[in-house]
Amino acid sequence: MDIISTVFLALVQGITEFLPISSSAHLILGRWLLGLLGIASATMTPAEELALDIALHVGSLGAVIVYFWRDVVMLFMGFVDGITGKMGPRFRTLLIVIAASLPIVVIAFLAKDFVTEAGRNITIIAWTTIIFGVLLWLADRRPEQKGTLETLSLRDAMVVGLAQCIAIIPGVSRSGICMTAGRFVGMDRPLSARLAMLLSIPTILGAGVLAGYDLYKAGNAEVTSDALFGGVLAFFAALASIALLMKWLQRQSYTPFVIYRVVLGALLLGLIYAGIA
Repeated sequence: MDIISTVFLALVQGITEFLPISSSAHLILGRWLLGLLGIASATMTPAEELALDIALHVGSLGAVIVYFWRDVVMLFMGFVDGITGKMGPRFRTLLIVIAASLPIVVIAFLAKDFVTEAGRNITIIAWTTIIFGVLLWLADRRPEQKGTLETLSLRDAMVVGLAQCIAIIPGVSRSGICMTAGRFVGMDRPLSARLAMLLSIPTILGAGVLAGYDLYKAGNAEVTSDALFGGVLAFFAALASIALLMKWLQRQSYTPFVIYRVVLGALLLGLIYAGIA
């Protein structure tokens, strides 16, 4: 495995996983760029790429768990409360997260082939990057009415959960569509981001299990030292990205991400119609 590819993809994954700009699209574009430069294609086997993907996502998962450890503990205590019959606020919050997570678990499993094959299309990425960037901008015009997890209803959770299913299309952004749906139902910016990141925990876990099974079926379950290094690098990059985003949203809007998406999508369309991409 090429160390340049590992470092580059780890940084791309870590930085973009929890921003509303689509990490899957950036990984696809990153590999496309590395291929154009002749860096990755000759040195990474499909099994190595899959092992690296797993390691990068595990690193990202570790970052969100560390940053939101209080919420993770609260959700665990909500689970304990449910078992012991204490149907209090912690158990209700757990139900909110479960309700919002169930749709994507089902859809991602059923549409797995589309995600891994048909969805890896730069034209699709270009258009979804623009369209869902504009949608985020529209949602961000909504008034901020809900600022804590306790203020959310099961209806809010289902709206966000169903919207999250659209993220099986590369370029949509799982985090981005959750933030967009959250803002549409009246969440303030920090809460919309916080919920999006909490929902990433079961989503990344599920994707990791499926990818691990694919690696096992391929007959090569080895995770190399380069992949482990990439996972660690992705962890620190994701942790920094989460911290900066949450600090930014305390005072500012999603507008810079909207601008970035529109510019990136327009650039990709220009490359496509010029016959370069």
